[in-house]
Amino acid sequence: MKAIVCTKYGSPDVLQLKEVEKPTPKDNEVLIRIYATTVTAGDCELRGLKFSFLLRILMRMGFGFRRPRKNILGMELAGEIESVGKDVKLFRKGDQVFASTGFRFGAYAEYVCLPSTYVMAIKPANMTYEEAAAVITGGINALYFLRKGDIQSGQKVLIRGASGTIGTFAIQLAKYYRAEVTGVGNPKSLDVMKSLGADKVIDYTKEDFTRSGETYDVIFDVIGKSSFSGFIRSLKENGIYLLANTGRAKVRKLMTSGQKVITGKGLIYKTEDLIFLRELIEAGKLKSAIDRRYPLEQMSEAHRYVEKGQKTGNVVITVEHNNKT
Repeated sequence: MKAIVCTKYGSPDVLQLKEVEKPTPKDNEVLIRIYATTVTAGDCELRGLKFSFLLRILMRMGFGFRRPRKNILGMELAGEIESVGKDVKLFRKGDQVFASTGFRFGAYAEYVCLPSTYVMAIKPANMTYEEAAAVITGGINALYFLRKGDIQSGQKVLIRGASGTIGTFAIQLAKYYRAEVTGVGNPKSLDVMKSLGADKVIDYTKEDFTRSGETYDVIFDVIGKSSFSGFIRSLKENGIYLLANTGRAKVRKLMTSGQKVITGKGLIYKTEDLIFLRELIEAGKLKSAIDRRYPLEQMSEAHRYVEKGQKTGNVVITVEHNNKT
């Protein structure tokens, strides 16, 4: 089968299209014919090992010193089950599914084997494979944080990084919880954020929301790389700061006694969350925002584009099969 192999840590050029052996499912596994996967910022960080010095050392110890031990990357997919192991009860041949491979990786290929108990569910009936593949990372992360934020009807919620993989789903979920949503994103994403339900959109290159004097019940900072003092000034007295991609201690020093910070500590992908998202999708309350689509053979180009940090929503990889039905 065709697969994109990560030959070592480095630039997108380390991703090479190769022929590898097609996997065979174990008794508790399903074999999935992959039709779509994605490229996220996290995929690019892992491929390039773009972390702090200490974290790079830890990552090499965990994933491989010179190259990833599991050298076919990719963590989310949509496809069709081609065969099942003898102990599998939850799925059957022909089921159309979307799934997270977790740290097994393997989604940058024509086929992958996953335990049937992994985070996997029947694909939404009203989504293409490409749209469904884009749901898992963004949808589950956004759902986790907004549930932790205990969003109430009428509350004012600001999402910084609202134009990305997580942010585009966060806009829609915040609206599902009946919040008033302000999305902060890149210049080319403003119309997309509005189309997803944002009541107000801010181009971060032209306007600094922390200087507007506006305050919010909940701020969801998807990016987590800027100074926090302005963010805290924009948070109401008893507001909640949802923070992805960084630690907790630095922010706590800036907060008043009534404010609360919540990070991604404890975030675990769960099948029931994927099923909940599917129900919202099939009810027409949630959709994927796709910026660009690339064929599997152009994986390096897709990584280059994502690394620019200006995508809106998701970058999807389509996997063509000669005998696709």
